[in-house]
Amino acid sequence: MLKHSQIWRAIDRLAESKGLSPSGLARRAGLDSTTFNKSKRTTREGKPRWPSTESIAKILQATNTSLAEFTALVEGDGIGRPAPQTLPLIGFAQAGQSGYFDDAGWPVGAGWDEIRTPEVTDPHAYALEVSGDSMQPVYRDGDILVVAPDEAPRRGDRVVVRTMEGEVMVKELLRLSEKRVELKSLNPLHDDRSLAREQVEWIARVLWVSQ
Repeated sequence: MLKHSQIWRAIDRLAESKGLSPSGLARRAGLDSTTFNKSKRTTREGKPRWPSTESIAKILQATNTSLAEFTALVEGDGIGRPAPQTLPLIGFAQAGQSGYFDDAGWPVGAGWDEIRTPEVTDPHAYALEVSGDSMQPVYRDGDILVVAPDEAPRRGDRVVVRTMEGEVMVKELLRLSEKRVELKSLNPLHDDRSLAREQVEWIARVLWVSQ
């Protein structure tokens, strides 16, 4: 049986893994910033107050976290969690140039800037620094995205896409078929995109963001 403390601890761990406070996690999910405050976890009478399933669903969607991943946070005891690791940090300008990635979307070469992150299992993962305002309000200039080229993207994931012409964009994946890639813009001022598969050089899943 799930315990009240386990659910709240899992929310705290999810926020920590994304480089956020519980308040920051709530804001990213479109919730009131006080939703996950310590004071909201019990009633005035001292009885346990559970987070709503709607609020949990929203934070999972906002952080691209699967239910299985959240369950692992619920069930884990937090002991012996891996130390942060170092990933190459690539700017958007570099990502759009030739010679920085191979055909699979893996960064090549050496001499990158680096950033420390929580453990990522993809050996080809890297960090991508957002530039400009085309992804607001979801991502802002200077945000750091951790990208996993080895992980198969799923519908609803936020993904980094590079076209054969060298255009790099971050969108929400609406549909991926043998013939087309359908993408939703994160910024309502920018159009959604529909690309033929032969127009796409590679597509990689966004694991988390540090804001």
